[in-house]
Amino acid sequence: MELEEKNPDPKYGESRKFDPSFKGPIHNRGCTDILCCILFIIALLGYFAVGILAWSQGDPRKVIYPTDSRGQFCGQAGTPLEKKPLLFYFNILKCASPLVLLEFQCPTTQLCVESCPDRHLTLMKAKLNMKDHDYYKQFCKEGVDFAKLSPPELLRDGLCPAMLMPSKAFTRRCLPALGTMKGGVVVVGNETTFKSEDGVSINATDVLEASKKSNVAVEARQVAMRIFEDYTQSWHWILLGLVIAMAVSLVFIVLLRFLAGIMVWVMIVLVIIVIGYGIFHCYMEFASLKGEPGADVTIRDLGLQTDFSVYLQIRQTWLAFMIILIIVEVIIILLLIFLRKRLLIAVALIKEASRAIGHVMSSLFYPLLTFALLAVVIAYWAITAVFLSTSNEQVFKVFNNSECEFARETCDPQTFNTSNISAQCPDADCLFAFYGGETIYHKYLILFQFYNVFLFFWCANFVTALGQVTLSGAFASYYWAFKKPEHIPAYPIFASLGRALRYHTGSLAFGSLILSLVQAIRVVLEYLDHKLKGAQNKFAKFLLSCMKCCFWCLEKCIKFLNRNAYIMIAIYGKSFCPSARDAFFLLMRNIVRVAVLDKVTDFLLFLGKLLIVGIVGIFSFFFFSGRMKAVEDATPSLNYYWVPILTVVVGSYLIAHGFFSVYAMCVDTLFLCFLEDLERNDGSPERPYFMSQDLLSLLNKTNQEAKSVD
Repeated sequence: MELEEKNPDPKYGESRKFDPSFKGPIHNRGCTDILCCILFIIALLGYFAVGILAWSQGDPRKVIYPTDSRGQFCGQAGTPLEKKPLLFYFNILKCASPLVLLEFQCPTTQLCVESCPDRHLTLMKAKLNMKDHDYYKQFCKEGVDFAKLSPPELLRDGLCPAMLMPSKAFTRRCLPALGTMKGGVVVVGNETTFKSEDGVSINATDVLEASKKSNVAVEARQVAMRIFEDYTQSWHWILLGLVIAMAVSLVFIVLLRFLAGIMVWVMIVLVIIVIGYGIFHCYMEFASLKGEPGADVTIRDLGLQTDFSVYLQIRQTWLAFMIILIIVEVIIILLLIFLRKRLLIAVALIKEASRAIGHVMSSLFYPLLTFALLAVVIAYWAITAVFLSTSNEQVFKVFNNSECEFARETCDPQTFNTSNISAQCPDADCLFAFYGGETIYHKYLILFQFYNVFLFFWCANFVTALGQVTLSGAFASYYWAFKKPEHIPAYPIFASLGRALRYHTGSLAFGSLILSLVQAIRVVLEYLDHKLKGAQNKFAKFLLSCMKCCFWCLEKCIKFLNRNAYIMIAIYGKSFCPSARDAFFLLMRNIVRVAVLDKVTDFLLFLGKLLIVGIVGIFSFFFFSGRMKAVEDATPSLNYYWVPILTVVVGSYLIAHGFFSVYAMCVDTLFLCFLEDLERNDGSPERPYFMSQDLLSLLNKTNQEAKSVD
């Protein structure tokens, strides 16, 4: 048979010896890796301290509301500016300054207003026409006596803008409502040029460029706000989609329990059909766009667009999708052809896992605990990150029109008008510039953020490790029960969880720490890669790419070793390093079986997850894109309909992965126990095999019955 392993390499240690007292996970064990347990507790206390510090210093309003020149939040409830949610720029042309790119703030006075201006109006025209007084006054600083002061006085003291332009609210900021006539002529309202208060003729194209520079400061925020709006409109439908994904996953798991062999083949066929339909749909979209205006534009010509639905209007996008799906389909079919003989063996192992889960049904609900713990970890990390990023202080700087030796220096808006700077530079203003600070806390803020990310990795990996040890301990109890289910201990999940927390918190923290260090290094490499995107040093880019690839491979290897080490910890109760060594040597002594069984079953379970994601993804696509006529009226109005679709797809995969992870952990545990069973026992009455009759038949092995004594 293909499962026979011949002449195991002696350098990977000796085979397991028969031990008549071994009946599965040992009960007499002690605490392991105590130093790492203490280190983990200290790190958690530090994490809580960083969280408390961030929550005491941070202010999430800084990312929710725009800030005017006085550092006040526009539209914040319970403040005088509650009914003024929009930010208005006195002179949008100054947003073309390079300072926008350096400090993300236009060097011009900014006010909170109720609505953006809807007409082109100069200060002089407003003064001459009494009907325009009240309209123009709302765009001046608070408390200005618009009727008494002359235009030169209003402009000299920076109390009012020189002119108003038709604007629209864009991410809560009033930006010019620009249009384009034929030939690419930019217009503002109905004018291509207009005169400022000092008589200078201004081209609308200049306003366009200034608006683009202002846009740079809020481009990422614009997309984020639109995505946030889509979530507010579709969150209940997203939850429904995730509930459906959970129901489908649960149905698949239950069917696997009773119809493992049939369900595996059904999964294989359905995955091929679902991907085939995706190829067909992409081809139909590609063909339907033939001859449509603009459909032949390439993705490269479009560049980066914030409205991603534009890409679905060009043929090249659907062609790319179709090619990708064809490649995936071909790879899956080829793998199935080459692995056709080994699929039967993998199906037998999945059947055995189904029986184990049937006797330990509580294992199906354990992922809910993992989900809850991970949700707490993610929420704590996200909230701490937001509060850390908004814990900087408001920094005000001197902005001037004429030359001033104090230009760009920090200032205090409360005392600026009576300061020496105001006397020497009459036209200077003390305006809000950005969020920053010079205290020790602000200088080390980046270190706090990194600590937050690192502890997030460590805690998330610890929660995952806890789940792996708990499940493996329960399934090992099933395998090493000679008479099933009579010899299976009561409440195996709770017993295994108790052993893991009581004795092996340090070992779980140790394994999680190693993995977290590698993940943190990968984050640093990604950060460096982002910083070097504009660099010309080809060697540095090549070296960085090689390091990223190496650490990606290292992370995968560590995850594999950790997973098997946790199984050995659950069974034997040793420390992390000895357990990892024993697991590695056991796998290397049986490398052929690892290739034949373990990886093929992983592939089959992956197809199951792919099928669930495909089914839920297709239905969510038709619903959110408005192509389901039966429920078309219920479809929410969205900026990007791909936002809820992508959320449902990713969420469905995580849910399916959570449920199938029980199967995957069961298969891996049974596989290691199966390897040890072959090494420990020989089928004689004194050393009988613990494996099921199906696995014995596949291996052409039997348990000899003890001869009765007359």
